[in-house]
Amino acid sequence: MGFPMSKVYPASPRETAQVRLSDGRIFEGPVGTPLEEFLQAAYPDAAIPFIAGITDGKLLELSTPVEHDLEVRPVFITDSGGIRIYTRSLVLLLAAAVVELFPGTKVVVDHSVPFGGYYCWVANREPLTPEELSALETKMREFVRKNAPIHKTVFPATEAARILRAQGKVSKAELILSNPHESRIPLYRLGAVQDYFFGPMVPSAGYLRFFALSPYHRGFILRFPRRERPTELAPVEDYTALWQVFEEYGCWLELLGLQDVSSINKAIGDGRIREIILVSEALHQERIVRIAEQIAELPPNRRRIVLIAGPSASGKTTFTKRLCIQLISQGLRPYPISLDDYFFSREEMRQRGLNDFDDIRAVDLELFQRQMERLLEGEEIQLPRFNFVTGRREKGPRLRLRRDGILLVEGIHCLNPTVLPGEIGARAFKIYVSALTQLNLDELNRIPTTDTRLIRRIVRDAAFRGYNAEETLRMWVNVRRGEKRFVFPYQGRADVMFNSALAYEWAVLRPRVEPLLLEVQDPRRRVEAERLLGLLRWVKGYAGEEVPQISILREFIGGSILRDYFPSPFERSLRR
Repeated sequence: MGFPMSKVYPASPRETAQVRLSDGRIFEGPVGTPLEEFLQAAYPDAAIPFIAGITDGKLLELSTPVEHDLEVRPVFITDSGGIRIYTRSLVLLLAAAVVELFPGTKVVVDHSVPFGGYYCWVANREPLTPEELSALETKMREFVRKNAPIHKTVFPATEAARILRAQGKVSKAELILSNPHESRIPLYRLGAVQDYFFGPMVPSAGYLRFFALSPYHRGFILRFPRRERPTELAPVEDYTALWQVFEEYGCWLELLGLQDVSSINKAIGDGRIREIILVSEALHQERIVRIAEQIAELPPNRRRIVLIAGPSASGKTTFTKRLCIQLISQGLRPYPISLDDYFFSREEMRQRGLNDFDDIRAVDLELFQRQMERLLEGEEIQLPRFNFVTGRREKGPRLRLRRDGILLVEGIHCLNPTVLPGEIGARAFKIYVSALTQLNLDELNRIPTTDTRLIRRIVRDAAFRGYNAEETLRMWVNVRRGEKRFVFPYQGRADVMFNSALAYEWAVLRPRVEPLLLEVQDPRRRVEAERLLGLLRWVKGYAGEEVPQISILREFIGGSILRDYFPSPFERSLRR
C-alpha cells in the first residue's frame, strides 16, 4: 500500500539558529553565537542601548549563547529590567576603578537618590578628595572607552565562596554557603575585581557610557540616567532631608548590630531576632513620638491639618493611626481622614477617561476642599467612604471638628499642592512616609526601596484585597508611573520624613510572599516574579509571631490591632 508523498525528510543537525524578535524580524547565525551579536545586527545604530533579552518569561544576558531557535523581546535601558542591569554593571565598573586607583579601599553603595544615582562612601579611609573623585571618573571612562570585557565564570558555590573569602568578602561568602537553592554561582570579572552581583550584567564596559561622579556630603553620588531619559543625567539636587533619614537609619542598624542580609540571617540562627524586632519597633515608636511632640509644639493655626503622603505600601495608614494615639497622649484631639475615600466611582472614572487610582484626577478634589473648609469653619459634614469592592463612594460618618481638633489627612497625593491650595494648604503640617530600606545584600548590592514596597503590597493584596501576585505585578506598572508623576516630585515639601522600613521585615515577608510569587504564570510577569524570588532566597525566612500588633508591618501581614481603630468620636456624630 503506498503512502502520499511526505514533506518530511531526513536531515543533518542545523549549524545555525534563528532569533525571531518581537517586531517579527528574524536573524540567523551559527549555533552558539552570543545573543549580543543578534541584537547588534538588529539594532546597529541604536540610540537607546539594548541591554538584555527576554524569552519565554526568562531574562537572558547578552553573553548567552543561542543554541537553538528563540523568540526574543529585546530589553533596553528604558525597561525596568534594563536599568537594573545597567546600574548593577555600573557598580562593578566603579569597584574596578577603585581597586586600580586606591587598592585596599572599601567603597559602600548606600542608597539611591531622587534624581538618579547612588550615594556612595568609602569605609576605611578619609573621604575622596575632589581630585581623587575626578581621577576615579576618568579611570571608569577609560574602561568604557576600551570596551573592557566583563567576564562571567560560573563556579560551584563552595569554590565561589572560597574565592570571595580570599578577597576578604567573608560576609558574602557566608551568605552564598547558607543558601541551599544556589549550588552554582556566577562571578563577574572586570579588571582586577571578581565578585558576585546578585543579578545579570552587561558583557562589556562599553555599554556603560552614561554616568558621572559628584561629591555629596562625606561621600559622592554615582549618577546615572533615569529610564525615562536614558541618555541624560539629571542635575544634582540637594536632598539633605532625605539623606538625614538614611543616616538615621544607618545609626539604627549599627545599634542593632546589623550590616547586611548575612547579619540578619545570622541573628535568626543565633536566636537574636526577637531582640531585633523589639528594638526596631521601639525605634519606630520613638520617631513617631518625636513627630507628635513636634506637632503639639506648633501654633494652633499650623496644626489644624496634618497632611501625610507617601508612595504605595509605605504604611501610611498604620503610621497615621499610631500618630493619632500619640497626639491623644499629648492632650490633642486628632481625627484621621483618608484621601482614598474621595475617589470618583469606577464608572465616573471611565467616563473621565481614567483607568487607575494612582492618577490625582481620580480624586474628587472639589468635594475634598469644600469639606475641609467647612470643617475648619466649625460646620458638621458627612464624610464619604469609598467601597473598593463595589467601586462606589458611600456615605461615611458625620464629623464636626472641635476648636482643638486636628485633621490627619492621609493619601499618596497629599503633598501635591493642588490637593489643598491656598492658605489652608500653606499652613498644613506635612509628613512624607516611605519604606527607605538600607539593609543591603552587601556593600555593593542594594535592596531597592521599591522592592520592599512591592512585596509588602503583594502580601497585602492577597490577604485583604483578593488580588493574586500576577494581578498586583500587572497593576504595579501603573502604580510606579503614578508615583513618579504625582508623588515623588513633592516629597521635598515635607516638614518631616518618616522611614517605615524595618530591618527584619524581609525575613518575615519571605514565607508569605514566596508561595504567591511561585504561582505567577504569565510570561510577562514571570520575569519580575523570578527576580524577586532570586532576592528573597538570600534572606532566611522567619515566622514573626513576635511582631507587635501595632507594627506597621501588621498592615500587610495581618493581625494589626489598629486595622479597625478610630479615635474616640469627641465631636463626631455616629449618625449615618
